[in-house]
Amino acid sequence: MKNKIEIKNENKRGKLGKKILSRGAFIIGYVAALTIFQQVNVFASDDPLAVVNNLSNFIFGLIRAVGMIILGFGIVQVGMSLKSHDPTQRANGIMTLAGGIVITFAKEILNLITGG
Repeated sequence: MKNKIEIKNENKRGKLGKKILSRGAFIIGYVAALTIFQQVNVFASDDPLAVVNNLSNFIFGLIRAVGMIILGFGIVQVGMSLKSHDPTQRANGIMTLAGGIVITFAKEILNLITGG
């Protein structure tokens, strides 16, 4: 049976976790809003190469938005792992963070690889 002090400490930890999660959700929402509401113009023209380039820019913009969301989630995971001293969660957070960076800069990485 739990005494009053243990119940009080559990309530404090629950409120702190909710506060951190709500801040993380706010940050992720803010980054998503910045990436989603950017102006993306896709114009059709007589030049087929220009159409393909415009479509490519649009698709890479969407990929960048997803990468930013994953990057934000990775930052939240690393922060939560530092709070809870959980090495497994920390490793997962760092891997998510690295994946978010790779996805965010996918177009630049592909340009470096192909030399374009």
